[in-house]
Amino acid sequence: MNLHRKGRAALVLALVAVVGMAFRVSWNALRDIAGAIGADDTAATLYPFVVDGLMALALIATLVLAGRDRTFALRVLAAYTIASLVLNYVHGLVPELHGRLVDWGRLADWDPANWALVLLATSLPVGSIYFGSDLVAKVLHHRPTPITLPPANAEKSTNTERNRSTSDLAESAPEPITPNVTALPRPVAVGFIKSTIPAKPLPSIEPTPAVPIETRAVAAESTRPRRATGRVPEAARTPRPKRTPDELLDEARKATADWPDTRLTAEGIRREVRTSPANARTLRDTLRAERGLQVV
Repeated sequence: MNLHRKGRAALVLALVAVVGMAFRVSWNALRDIAGAIGADDTAATLYPFVVDGLMALALIATLVLAGRDRTFALRVLAAYTIASLVLNYVHGLVPELHGRLVDWGRLADWDPANWALVLLATSLPVGSIYFGSDLVAKVLHHRPTPITLPPANAEKSTNTERNRSTSDLAESAPEPITPNVTALPRPVAVGFIKSTIPAKPLPSIEPTPAVPIETRAVAAESTRPRRATGRVPEAARTPRPKRTPDELLDEARKATADWPDTRLTAEGIRREVRTSPANARTLRDTLRAERGLQVV
């Protein structure tokens, strides 16, 4: 384990050394390119950090991120690598850039190529701000995928299955032992001496008569509404609507329209119309007169 860690540490240190040397080699070319597009001495000195520094940042993000974010970091790394290669190539083709004798904004004799090179050199610092911020944000918000460990009882289950498989092997079963019947002696009848002492009679237990359970009559619950106890105050009483004789007669006619003549009595009309006995008798006589019957 320690050897493995030492090997990985040595590999990382070697990578850092190679990147540092490559950065130093590319330093002069990027600095001269920055001076050619109008940067002062301080800006020209910092310009290589803008290009090659973002390449290092994209490389680290590639090692940390995964999925689509890792693809994005690889694209940024490839784009800035190609841009740095192009600027180094131009620096090697134009000797005037070494002594900074070239005119400002002039990186090539052909105008379209010069415009493209100037646009590339001036856009790299702005792109470093945008892509660098995006990569740092992705790295800070990255949540590594949790490593799913096997359950703790996985080893136990494996051992159990292994034990079961070994126990399923065919084993020679021992033959059943049959007893030697002929070797056993014959059973001898043994007579037991019976006691001649008479047994003492036990007193008979008379059964206790069962006491019948008395069934008590339970009063059935009355379905009739209970009357109010005491005198109901006048304010709580609901006044009955007063009907005129014509209204009583009209209501009695409707109620007794299908009644036979024998049912047309004062008591029946009183219950149906809910009026006093005197009014019921008056209504009876009127209805019988209307039917042409004899008035009682």
